[in-house]
Amino acid sequence: MKIIDLEPGDPRLVADLLPVLRELRPHLTEPLLKSVYEEGHPQGLRFTAAYDADGVCVGAAGWRTVANTVDVRKLYVDDLVTAERARSGGVGRALLGYLEARARETGCTLLDLDSGTQRLEAHRFYFRERMAVTAFHFGKDLV
Repeated sequence: MKIIDLEPGDPRLVADLLPVLRELRPHLTEPLLKSVYEEGHPQGLRFTAAYDADGVCVGAAGWRTVANTVDVRKLYVDDLVTAERARSGGVGRALLGYLEARARETGCTLLDLDSGTQRLEAHRFYFRERMAVTAFHFGKDLV
């Protein structure tokens, strides 16, 4: 498996990563992804793609390093998804391991993510990866 970070403007963002990312975020369109990445990249947003031995994108992660008063510095995962056809093949574990290594390299004290309450399969995966439920996340729709 090959795991690489994709910079804004990289054609693989749309051709490779977007179809996998849409399995988690079906509302994403090409223009919306480009717009979000253009705005988010200066704020630290990054996208990482995982490719199988045939060169097919089978996993995607959106993440950022965040400084705050609680954790001082953490790597926050916005998106973590394995293509349905590649699930249970080690892609998620490889991506999470890559992100953990990035977090350690950059001095983070925590690898953090939120997961929708309905995503029970994802929760089982996170527990297997020795992640813990450490907080409640609250939100309020403004639209």
